[in-house]
Order: sequence, then C-alpha cells, then structure tokens
Amino acid sequence: MKRIVCILSVLCLVAALAACAGRPDTAEETGTHEQPQPAETTAQGGETMTENTAKAKLLYQGHASIRLTTPEGKVIYVDPYAGKGYEPQADLILVTHSHFDHTALDKIANRAADCRIITWKQALEGGKHQTFELPFVTVEAVEAGYNRNHNVKECVGYVLTLSDGVRVYVSGDTSRTKQMPLLAEKQIDYAFFCCDGVYNMDADEAAECAALVGAKHNIPYHVIAAKGNKSFDRASAERFRAENRLILADGEEIELTR
Repeated sequence: MKRIVCILSVLCLVAALAACAGRPDTAEETGTHEQPQPAETTAQGGETMTENTAKAKLLYQGHASIRLTTPEGKVIYVDPYAGKGYEPQADLILVTHSHFDHTALDKIANRAADCRIITWKQALEGGKHQTFELPFVTVEAVEAGYNRNHNVKECVGYVLTLSDGVRVYVSGDTSRTKQMPLLAEKQIDYAFFCCDGVYNMDADEAAECAALVGAKHNIPYHVIAAKGNKSFDRASAERFRAENRLILADGEEIELTR
C-alpha cells in the first residue's frame, strides 16, 4: 500500500512539473512589449518625418496677405501688406507683382539668415514661369494678369506644395487666365481667388475660375480695393458663390489638411 502511495505521489509531482514547463513565464505575460513606432515618411528634400508631425497652418492676414507655417515650422509670407502676424521669423517671402498693396516687405523685420525672397521678377525669369524647389516647399509660378491693370508679363500667381502634400494656390491679382483649366490636374487643396471687381475680376468671374481649377476649398480674397486700414469685407466675400467655398475673415487661422 505504501508503495502505491509513493508511486502516486511521484506521478503527481511529474504532472505538476510538466504543467509549469508548459506555462509562459509570468514576466513575459505582463512585461513591457516594444511599442510600434509611428510610420515614417520621407519628406520633400529627404527629411524624415513621422505621421504625428504637426499640421501646416494658414493665417489669412487680410486683403492679399497670407502667412503659411509648414509642418516643419518654416514660415512663408505671401504679398505682405495687410493685418497683423508678421512677428514669426520668415523663411520665404513671395510677392506676386509690384503694386503697393502686395509689397510691404518692411513689415517682415524678423527673417532667417537664409530667408529667400521670390518676386515676380525671379518667377518670370527668361520670360518663363519658374519652379523653385526648397527643402520645405515647392513653389510654382503660374499665370496672372489678363486685365488692364495687370500685365501677364509682370504678374504671377503661385502654387505651393508643402512637404506633407498639401497644395495651395494663390491667384494673385488677375482675371481668368489661359492656364487655369490646367491647374485642375494639380488637385489643389486650398485655392485663393481675388474678386474685388475693381482692379481685377469680380466675384462671378472668380467663381467661374474656381470651377475650372477644381480645388477642395475655394477662398475669396482681395475682395475689396485697398483703401485705408480695411482689408476685408464679409458681404463682398459672400458674393463669391463657388462650390466648396470657404470664407476666411482677416486674422483667421486654419489648420491645413488634404
């Protein structure tokens, strides 16, 4: 009888040991696992960015003045003149033409050592619309003008492609151009159309141009002629009846998405 009890005890011990061997170690079950890292993408210019990179932002300063902040934190000013918000250090300044209400560069006192200024002169060098590749943005000069106040040989608009793929079109002072139907191929995310109806096309023509360009968001700007300190008029902006209209008041900032 004692022998049987001993045999049974040994068998129980063997079974217990086998069970322990098959069970995962407690530390492995509850220990810290390596967390998946955010997917990496290669930004324009070869710079590595992660998916949680900050979004680009756009501040409409009023009239034709715009400030863009790229995902990398670079600051781009377009046609400085109106409003506030010129304190952030400039990395790039774009100017569409020579009129006073687009060329107040003295408002931008804070500039990076390598800040670049691109005006209509550089943009139309050699009589052709130029493209400028920077590490944080690609700038394509496009047609602008086509009215008695703006010569197509002395005015440009710009298409800016940011490193995250967001694309912004700024018409500059213009009426309908021959190039606008071709801009639809660029799949623009945000398009600005001047529509003052005094020195440029009016809101109806601007809406027709918006239909040609086919951007995801169509924004009226330069909605009134430059006069005094007034740089925006909502009633004038609302006359722009394009599809996918987005009205930005002066001083309003938005986050840019695709």
